[in-house]
Amino acid sequence: MLEPRDVIIVALSGGKDSVALLQILWKLERRFPPARLVALTVDEGISGYRNEAIAISREICGALNIGHVVVTFDELFGLTMDDVASRRNELQPCSYCGVLRRKALNEGARRLRATKVATAHNLDDEGQTALLNVMHGDTERILSVPNKTEGRFIPRVKPLAEVPERETTLYAYATDTPFQSIPCPYGNEALRGDIRVMLNRLELKHPGLKYTICKSVDKLSQSINATRRSRILRACSACGDPTPNDECQACKMLKALKPNPSRTCQSTSLKTA
Repeated sequence: MLEPRDVIIVALSGGKDSVALLQILWKLERRFPPARLVALTVDEGISGYRNEAIAISREICGALNIGHVVVTFDELFGLTMDDVASRRNELQPCSYCGVLRRKALNEGARRLRATKVATAHNLDDEGQTALLNVMHGDTERILSVPNKTEGRFIPRVKPLAEVPERETTLYAYATDTPFQSIPCPYGNEALRGDIRVMLNRLELKHPGLKYTICKSVDKLSQSINATRRSRILRACSACGDPTPNDECQACKMLKALKPNPSRTCQSTSLKTA
């Protein structure tokens, strides 16, 4: 996943998974002095929610002597998630947030000249995403693993993808590490929450089911892609991010939310704290 001279950006939300990932990568990075680790937090602009996570992230990064950068939806897109949620939109707030968070993370990583972006998606996250894609009929996301890209693309890695959520929680408690306790006020509207409850119940009755779901998707993806040509991602006509279409999903959303946008992602440099 990582090379000895990588500039690794850790997506640090302040939750238990990202805090655990940051600590683990920090221990590994000390064995490879040429590598550099920087934490990046995305502030979506949700009143009473993200402030706690940013404070915790700064505290942990300060204790580990890791650079910490915060990028905001307001700075990048000219709106906040509170703005989005206050409107009567076609999609739920989480649908917009997920896409815009990924775009914000990509932009922040580019500004910091990252060679890899590490996210703290765990086994539970991967299983939930697989079922979400099935329910939404998103076959491209389920099966396609494009290996050719054009445009501005920074590889992502998921070191905790095969680690159950309960184990990352245990790790955080065992190391006496603080993590965000306040849930997102918009999270109860998302289908993912219902899938999480369902998967946890099934896992109790059929241990190992979460692993089975993730491995099944991997096998399907490998099998399908072995018999067809790889998808080539082109550069988004609006922002340059990789996308299978002429325009990326984030830009489409922003156009719908802001028919006459005053600004898009700015390519200014960032300084680590």
